[in-house]
Amino acid sequence: MNTLEFAKQKLTEVGLKATQQRMVILAAVQQSKNHPSPEAVYEKVRVNNPSISLGTVYNTLDIFVEKDLIQTVLAKNGLKRYDGRLGNHNHIHCVNTNEILDFEDEELNDLVLEFLKRKKIENLDIRKFSLHIQGEKIDEKKNIKIH
Repeated sequence: MNTLEFAKQKLTEVGLKATQQRMVILAAVQQSKNHPSPEAVYEKVRVNNPSISLGTVYNTLDIFVEKDLIQTVLAKNGLKRYDGRLGNHNHIHCVNTNEILDFEDEELNDLVLEFLKRKKIENLDIRKFSLHIQGEKIDEKKNIKIH
């Protein structure tokens, strides 16, 4: 199934009309590995959809977050970036390069869940969590390596 067909299916599943604009916006976020800003999504989709407006992109992204199709990741100064991956995963935010990287570690997830269980938080059913780690790249030209 291609990304537009997948986007159409996801939109239909949550009760949204699968318009061309919605499908291309959802596909753009889901295909992105770098947690795009609304402006980055707009720049990507307007190449083949020149009539789309930045306002439409902003509004559509907000609707997608409400419908749990994507999630918001906060970047520097509280600016919104978006993530098409909804499963449990964490983020590393390099504040000097403004990169946001996915960070998956089952051992860390298990430690956090065990910690939360020990805290005996009352009246809360924890369904999902995500850690947001901030740091600075030591050498901005090199990729971050996680061992």
